[in-house]
Amino acid sequence: MGYRKTFALYWAEFWDYETPKVVVVKNRTLGIIYRIIQLFIILYFAIYVFIIQKAYQERENAPESSVITKMKGIGISNSSTGIKIWDVAEYVNPPEGRDVFSISVRTVTTPFQRLHTCPESASVPRSNCTSDLNCTAGETELLGNGRKTGRCVTQHGSLKTCEVHAWCPVESKLSERDTILTRAQNFTIFIKNSIHFPRFEFTKGNILKNRDPNYLRSCTFDEETNLYCPIFPLSLIIEKAGETFDNLSLTGGILGVIISWNCDLDKAASECKPHYSFRRLDSKSQGSKASFGYNFRHAKYYVENGTEYRTLIKVFGIRIDIIVHGEAGKFNIVPTIINIAAALTSIGIGSFLCDWILLTFMNKNEVYSGKKFEEVIKERIMPAVNEHGASEQELRAIQPENCKHC
Repeated sequence: MGYRKTFALYWAEFWDYETPKVVVVKNRTLGIIYRIIQLFIILYFAIYVFIIQKAYQERENAPESSVITKMKGIGISNSSTGIKIWDVAEYVNPPEGRDVFSISVRTVTTPFQRLHTCPESASVPRSNCTSDLNCTAGETELLGNGRKTGRCVTQHGSLKTCEVHAWCPVESKLSERDTILTRAQNFTIFIKNSIHFPRFEFTKGNILKNRDPNYLRSCTFDEETNLYCPIFPLSLIIEKAGETFDNLSLTGGILGVIISWNCDLDKAASECKPHYSFRRLDSKSQGSKASFGYNFRHAKYYVENGTEYRTLIKVFGIRIDIIVHGEAGKFNIVPTIINIAAALTSIGIGSFLCDWILLTFMNKNEVYSGKKFEEVIKERIMPAVNEHGASEQELRAIQPENCKHC
């Protein structure tokens, strides 16, 4: 019947009341440490948590965003037929006005290509040869331009390469025409951006609604005077990204236009402003020179005298990535209460540290320990129980006093 006694003991202890014991230690050094810790904790929550981090606000950091872009400007280059004029339809790709687009600044063309046989480029691996035995018919190279015919032919001078069936002449230094667009740095980029924070039902754009539409025809972005004129000269973006047009026109590059929206919705909507920053995304430190820059190829096809020709164009361009991110916050009682409770709880860290110092490093720490930890034991008297589960008092109550055989 021991389990009944154990259960009764636990049942009695369930109704006990526990209270912390307060011990006042008259020690100035410990008191100074305790107050300094408290001060640091209070300052941390008051300044950093509540003022800087605005922990009293409910926050949303994934706004819905849309971006529309348009290019303006005329480019000029020299060609075999004279001066060539480049307009928006030719130097912008893709033309739909997306948040990622490229501007052609240099082209390397291989004109008058047609499907025929010709020597492979010497820059292709395993294309050099001395006899037909070095060229396997039907074989193709991953970096090659076509299928080998099995013949070893003269490519230039004494240099021989395998003959291929491909668009001939293949792209090589011998057939290329290099063209650089001038005045491209004078192009302007119109960037229209709007964001929406669905949690707060807040919408804002980088163009003021009450602004005269004609204002955008003549304004240029300036962070101080024309923040809401999203028309950026290409030269400004290049300069802010720490680059030069001459470098980008040779190898191409990727520039990022980052639009940041950090909105405190406890203030007026006019205080929610876009912040622009610019940087080069394809840094030299991120890869070798072989993969540095930005370029792509496309072709223009035409038919002449019944034969299909094409002009292969390798484009070195400046790719623009419009990156939008933002965060909005507004007062809410729930995070306010949670952070206040966290602040009050954190103040107890001072007591914990001071107790550790008191009981570990201070003189007479055994005396302090005896004063701080005190155990009060109240003896519990349990009624004796016989083998039948009844106490002696209960048995005497039901049995006669002169019963000798009970």
